[in-house]
Amino acid sequence: MAEFSWETRSPLDRALVGGAHGAQGEVGVALTEIRNFDLVQVIARRGRAPDMASAARAHFGVAVPETPKAVRASDATLIWSGPDQFFVLSNGGKHGMDALGQAFSSSASLSDQSHARVLISISGDKARALLAKLSSIDLYPAAFPVGAAAATSMDHTSVMLWRGNDAPDEQAVFNVLVFATFAESLWHTMLDSGAEYGVEIGHSEDLA
Repeated sequence: MAEFSWETRSPLDRALVGGAHGAQGEVGVALTEIRNFDLVQVIARRGRAPDMASAARAHFGVAVPETPKAVRASDATLIWSGPDQFFVLSNGGKHGMDALGQAFSSSASLSDQSHARVLISISGDKARALLAKLSSIDLYPAAFPVGAAAATSMDHTSVMLWRGNDAPDEQAVFNVLVFATFAESLWHTMLDSGAEYGVEIGHSEDLA
């Protein structure tokens, strides 16, 4: 009998080629795929939204986002994904399905999205210029501060977009969650859109 083994591979495994892309000698945008993260969607059961919110505060120590926002806890980010629902983004397995199943056992239903989505971090002084080509969201600081989030589309692809903490150089950092089946197409679109600014391509396991 033949033996089989499963190897987890990123949907961008073939498309992501690390290094410089586009304009030579310039780096206006950094595109980084974040790998090996845990992503669980938490959806309140009918009539149990207040109980879900209480369970979230007890588990994470922060209030669940009730509007389009991304809220940082000590070791996770809670990202609004619709009325009475949110994503839990983390790594290390501490907030995987088993742990959250206990925390929300009576108030919410859970869906593991860890391998169904691709997470891309976009930073650099031309990050907003790149995103302006792909989305109609106003990303200037006054309209889209740290922690702001939006369920939107980029190049006809549905995404979850939020602004993380600024980088050490004080440049804005934007994060995009996209369904795995559309990730390669969107990745190439981002590369094409950023080529004129110079793009630094890479991947990381560190959450922004």
